[in-house]
Amino acid sequence: QVQLVESGGGSVQAGGSLKLSCVPSTDIVSVCTMAWYRQAPGNERGELISLISIDGATTYADSVKGRFTISRDNAKNTLYLQMNALKSDDTANYYCASCGSPTGGFRDWGQGTQVTVSP
Repeated sequence: QVQLVESGGGSVQAGGSLKLSCVPSTDIVSVCTMAWYRQAPGNERGELISLISIDGATTYADSVKGRFTISRDNAKNTLYLQMNALKSDDTANYYCASCGSPTGGFRDWGQGTQVTVSP
């Protein structure tokens, strides 16, 4: 089973930036669709916020479009999420997923890294 390990979370003030990383235990970043989800406190379900396909195509939720950027480094087998202009509403546990799709489901899931944005 592939393990996904996220890092880079923390506490920032509104308007600040953070860069999250997701490192799989096997070399899959270049051959799988990868995604970032987040789950805010009190929400039962996670929200898909960004996805990068094998061909490099990216998608974003309207809530983060223009502020967040998903990318990957195939040589480092690492997925990233650059988050700028953070808002209090961005406070959540951010986790990555790999090898699948939003409709069909992803095979692998990380535990997440907490992002807290203060006003």
